[in-house]
Amino acid sequence: MARVQAMADTELEFFQSLPRTRGAATALLCDDTGRVLLVKPTYRSGWGLPGGVIEMGESPLQACRRECVEELGFAPVLRGLVGVDWLPGQLSPDGRPATVFVFAGTLARGQFDAVRLPPDELSAARLVESGRLAEFLPERQARRITAFLDPAGGGVRYLEHGYGVDWS
Repeated sequence: MARVQAMADTELEFFQSLPRTRGAATALLCDDTGRVLLVKPTYRSGWGLPGGVIEMGESPLQACRRECVEELGFAPVLRGLVGVDWLPGQLSPDGRPATVFVFAGTLARGQFDAVRLPPDELSAARLVESGRLAEFLPERQARRITAFLDPAGGGVRYLEHGYGVDWS
């Protein structure tokens, strides 16, 4: 029994020694004219997609749905994962890299009017034409969203820091 416990302790130590990464999930929601829903956080400058950090024990899809309910007041119909973007640790205050899962959905007619923002977290929401995303978002986020809106990409896209990768 002591040997089994020692093996378990060694395995635990191994897993505890592995690098830590963070996960986030966002919703890329468009209205029937193709405008993208952006939200403005109260805790940092700029705009972004609804979404946030994946909590312990939560899947990326569960996190996306939970964050939408918290931030918008409803769970939108999501049609699937459109992409994953890996962000290097240099962009994070604690130096840890992050993986962002982006799920796409369509806002039903009038659904934008049903948005209910939590005042302690978000100060505004707006619909933005895809060609104007760079006016509202940091460059890397605008690249990410533009790539995931591009139908020529086909299927689920993988990016690193908002850029497509060379698969050759």
